[in-house]
Amino acid sequence: MRKLLILIGIFIMTASGVFAAKFPEAVKGYIEENIPNAEIRFDGVIIFPSNTLYLPLYPSLFSDIKTLSIKKTYPSGLSLKQEPDIVIFNNDFVLMKVLTDGSGKKSVLHLSDPPVEVRTALLPQDMLVPSGLIIPENIKGIIGNLKIDTKGEDIIRVKNEDSFEEFLEKKEPLIHQSLISELKNKTVFVTTNYSKNIQVVEPSNAAPSYSLAQKSIPIDVKAVNNGRFLVVTSYDRPFIDIVSVADSRFIKQIPLGSNPEQILIDEKSNKAYITSPSTSTIFVLDLNTMSLCQKIKINGYCEHILLSSDKLFYVDKLRNEIWAIEIKDDYRLRDIGRFPNVSALAFANNKLFIASRTKSRIAVIDYDTLGLENEFTTVNKPTSMLLHEDSLYVLGAQNNEIQVINTKNDEITNTIKLGTGGYSAGLTKMAGANYAVITDLKNNYYSILDLPTGKILKTYEVNVPIKDVIIADKVRLFE
Repeated sequence: MRKLLILIGIFIMTASGVFAAKFPEAVKGYIEENIPNAEIRFDGVIIFPSNTLYLPLYPSLFSDIKTLSIKKTYPSGLSLKQEPDIVIFNNDFVLMKVLTDGSGKKSVLHLSDPPVEVRTALLPQDMLVPSGLIIPENIKGIIGNLKIDTKGEDIIRVKNEDSFEEFLEKKEPLIHQSLISELKNKTVFVTTNYSKNIQVVEPSNAAPSYSLAQKSIPIDVKAVNNGRFLVVTSYDRPFIDIVSVADSRFIKQIPLGSNPEQILIDEKSNKAYITSPSTSTIFVLDLNTMSLCQKIKINGYCEHILLSSDKLFYVDKLRNEIWAIEIKDDYRLRDIGRFPNVSALAFANNKLFIASRTKSRIAVIDYDTLGLENEFTTVNKPTSMLLHEDSLYVLGAQNNEIQVINTKNDEITNTIKLGTGGYSAGLTKMAGANYAVITDLKNNYYSILDLPTGKILKTYEVNVPIKDVIIADKVRLFE
């Protein structure tokens, strides 16, 4: 056993824009108090529950005030709830509503004599401007160095009939599938090894509604912030791509200098851990600001990353070696040992469960002593493991079944037959729910598993080849 203490490089990544302003806390509090469900996007755009957009205008110098209030609105005398076209606060911060005419053209209110608070202000220079926005000539100074796409050229939404993908041409006629309550108000994102596009599927239909075009075939995709954004890593692409689902646009692309792969979401801290095996690095993305906040240097070519409380686990693919990163102990690296053909990891009751795909066995390691506490045969070709409370769900690809293990005594308590007859390889938890998604790669099915009861609620068909299935809350689209 080797114990290594290594220096972890942790650094704050700063934005490269000309002006990346921090949204004023007083204005944020005012909006939250008056419009409780409003979203203040990380680039400063404000989205009301009605899907009304407001653009923030920052003054060159904020006025010194004791209490924030609205100084003026256009039309005059309206409250924020009444959604005026322009709101001017007494600290000179301005909100401008995005107006849309009957033909879909976007603009802001045109005034023959704009107020000085508007004429001398500036939009955040890292903001994603609504596509096709028209700014009146007499206030074009607010743009600064911002790029405004007036023709909608950066929209990545693709209609199926325009995608020219062979598997879409061969799909079966539209199949309607009854919708279980657990999938109401949900959107399904499907990735495939045959396309750069992310397919967007209504759960009740087998055929995709449309797709989101990417720069390369995705490696991993995660839906974050209640389904509003997709975090994407792609083959041969040294970027983390952030897709706004409502906009159908790349809202941000974060350069890394190396190719990222697996994405692991920590819902408690609202952060994402993103591996870069070729450089033995794990990047940490703050999902509130969509910016990198840490860079962790590790040993080896990392895969199968797992987060459990204050520990990160991963497998060095080149050496079949398992490592733990103790986050609260100055990111100390701990060598767990070598294990053959590791396909999945799980951690419970201070024990590390290690699945071997070729041996179809699970080894149980005591984390304190690193001694082998138990070893037993499991399902054939275990491809994934998922922990829920005291139960460990182990997915077997060969026989399409899930074995349920009590993590307190390592005893098998149940075997769940999937009945899809294909090759089940994916088992992931639905965000914020006690359900799991199981993917059958051969027959292009995904099933919903109720974790507390261990019952399959329903199996759905998708008319595209499945690599991964991501289920997220439905987001209202900006048409």
